[in-house]
Amino acid sequence: MKNKVTKGPQTWLFPLPALLIGAMVDGKPNFMTAAWGSIANAEPPMLSVAIRRSRHTRSGIEPGGTFSVNMASASQAQEVDFCGIESGSKKDKVAHCGFTVFYGDLKTAPLIAQCPLNLECVVQHIIELGTHSLVVADIKQVHVSEDCLSDGALDLTKVDPIVYLTAPARKYVHTGAPAGDAYSIGLTVKAAASRSSSRRGRLGEGDTADSPDTPA
Repeated sequence: MKNKVTKGPQTWLFPLPALLIGAMVDGKPNFMTAAWGSIANAEPPMLSVAIRRSRHTRSGIEPGGTFSVNMASASQAQEVDFCGIESGSKKDKVAHCGFTVFYGDLKTAPLIAQCPLNLECVVQHIIELGTHSLVVADIKQVHVSEDCLSDGALDLTKVDPIVYLTAPARKYVHTGAPAGDAYSIGLTVKAAASRSSSRRGRLGEGDTADSPDTPA
């Protein structure tokens, strides 16, 4: 076994999506970058995102309220980073980034037209943790740029979602090359295990038959 080194409690869980969270704050659309987001439930579709309480956008997200999750492409790394290092309390991020804001079914969750994937959300729970608010929300509608579809289905190669690598790297990267087909590649493990078990069984039978302790 390879040697392991302990590093204490860390927030090392990868990959991390670089998401743009949108909310209305003081009557204006504002967006912040968040990497701690994930799907939380299948039926109904739900997601969760952890937001530091000191963030300006957090003040626009309340129980029962609406917000958006916008997935940017890797080509939008500059805008994604800007929305993470600047505060909407001091700068108009929409104007600086040149975002085209639109509204969907909920009417109150600001969405970014330039992002290939947009999710409209309604807050169900907010759990206050040590430094962050864990927001759990229903996904009410999804918008996809038409040029990111192939035969009507979402094509992630066209979305080219941006991924954030936390410290010490602190980089934005593309998703990597496929490692295998889901719900398929694992079957080879089962098949290999079955073949190995079969071989052990045959060896066991042979050993028993050839054993000198076995009566002729």
